[in-house]
Amino acid sequence: MAVPVVVKMGGSLFDESPAIVRLLLSLDAPVLVVPGGGRFAEAVRDCGAEGTPGHWMAVAAMEEYGWYLSSFGLPVTDLLSIVDTPAVLLPYRQMRSCDPFPHRWEITSDTIAAWVAHTLGLDLILLKSVDGIRSGGVFHEWVNSALETEDVDPCLIPYVLSRGVRTLVINGRYPERIVAALAGRPVHGTTIGF
Repeated sequence: MAVPVVVKMGGSLFDESPAIVRLLLSLDAPVLVVPGGGRFAEAVRDCGAEGTPGHWMAVAAMEEYGWYLSSFGLPVTDLLSIVDTPAVLLPYRQMRSCDPFPHRWEITSDTIAAWVAHTLGLDLILLKSVDGIRSGGVFHEWVNSALETEDVDPCLIPYVLSRGVRTLVINGRYPERIVAALAGRPVHGTTIGF
């Protein structure tokens, strides 16, 4: 039996969404997908919304991407619970109810996914369009302390390190890496902590 996990699907993988959803459904693993914001969140940034309005608009943008993922057959849920089969979390209701973060642009779907994983006591896999975390042009296989990077939001690393959330950052454009990560096998990417 596969171990339940939270998988954050970055908005940069928009073009890969149908294939990734098909893969997750074929594996039938207990994966709770947290959608990124991607182009939907960029529209919020482009309109200039800041603070509380911008925050909730960006969380709503995650829901838009979640609904898009559901169009390929991924069931939706707005419940913060461990799943038995793949599902995508529509986070707006839970985020409004708990409101766990300051309302600023440094908190993105990366850290929101980490909050979901921490709340559920699960590991986190971040699917990105990069091979892992780079800092100063150097790829890091392991990250055990905060560092400057543009590959994840600036709050993610301190958050997962302080809360002990096992986190793996991999390139979601390689299906074999997703399969390996979900199976707990070694995979090219960055492990944060542990």
